[in-house]
Amino acid sequence: MSETPTHTLQYRVDGPEDAPVLVLGPSLGTTFHMWDRQIPDLIRERRVVRFDLPGHGGAPAQPFTSVAELGDRLLAVLDGLGVQRFGYAGCSLGGAVGLDLALRAPHRVASLALVATAPRFGTADEFRQRGVMVRTNGLEPVARTAPEQWFTPHFAANQPAIVDWAVQMVRTTDAGCYVAACEALAVFDVRAALGSIGVPALVLVGSEDRVTGPAEARTLVAGIADAKLAVVPGASHLAPVEQPAAVTDLLLEHFSATAHETSGTLAVPPPLAPPPAVPAEPASAAVPAPGDAEEAPAGRPDPYEKGLGLRREILGDAHVDRALADPGAADLQELLTRYAWGEVWAREGLDRRTRSVVTLTALVAGGHREALADHTRAALRNGLSPAEIREIVLHTAVYCGLPAAETALGTVGRVIDEETTPPA
Repeated sequence: MSETPTHTLQYRVDGPEDAPVLVLGPSLGTTFHMWDRQIPDLIRERRVVRFDLPGHGGAPAQPFTSVAELGDRLLAVLDGLGVQRFGYAGCSLGGAVGLDLALRAPHRVASLALVATAPRFGTADEFRQRGVMVRTNGLEPVARTAPEQWFTPHFAANQPAIVDWAVQMVRTTDAGCYVAACEALAVFDVRAALGSIGVPALVLVGSEDRVTGPAEARTLVAGIADAKLAVVPGASHLAPVEQPAAVTDLLLEHFSATAHETSGTLAVPPPLAPPPAVPAEPASAAVPAPGDAEEAPAGRPDPYEKGLGLRREILGDAHVDRALADPGAADLQELLTRYAWGEVWAREGLDRRTRSVVTLTALVAGGHREALADHTRAALRNGLSPAEIREIVLHTAVYCGLPAAETALGTVGRVIDEETTPPA
């Protein structure tokens, strides 16, 4: 057994050095100890590599910007260990890493087990909202609600020690790394690429999982050619913790078929494929296409699509979909998307925080309360704290007038309360 932190990922290796390799990936908010109950049986015939997410379990707080970047860090660890081919089992975010590697590095992944995983986790707005909540309130509210998200009520009531362990895992996670993981999941979407996965996959889900439940599992099974579904009765999101024996048996059965393909010395691998393209939102199908009258100047790429993506990222899909749904405003929305977002917001001269400061100030001065509410939400997503936003409004009182600032403060306060008050 060895345990080693590196500049890429903190990891642990157990089991015989010459055995087939199985990599285990954790869920957001957990550590590699979520797999402890599987280890004694798995290491009888396998070399098991477990890793911690950045900022989790005492790992260095080095945030990642995408699931693909996290996958690259994992491959760097495996390269250092001399591992060429491996089986991979991951839970939730850990499962997303497995999907990414199966798409970009199929020469490395021999077989997959996807536990409580989805090709897309909820909506981008949900994860960005969670990031705002954590920036504002820290991880304590998330830690308190983790048991009800991860375990069935019966298990939580009868296993107080495990519930306390779960709360402590989240509570001790680095908040910046947690927020970065939320941002990465907000843009993770491999629905359109599932058909390209060519390795055998076990899709394992708890029957009571309310986070990524049986419906998401069936989406994976329908999209992956060689996939089978296993529903674990009496388990919620962290099935490996709640029903360890059942999960262990399923993993042993699945990976025994590919054990001969997961050992050997490291060969020089071909370059990674690029991450799969994110498919358009269903609502985006009705977005007006750039018109002939507003074509970009010759020799320059049309900034419309870039602006649309940035607008969605900062203001949220729901807001943008509402704005684009009015056919009578199509020309104005196209102008706004192309030039305000694709040309100005996309420029590199100012960071997003600074652009939010400027935008809030201008909207206070103009008395544009509805737009001020929208951009207060955007400012929170761009990393401004509630205290900083209120300070901006106070500052505008000197230059924009007390009545304008007083009105603005009411709008800003309402939005901040809506966006940052933890659920009861």
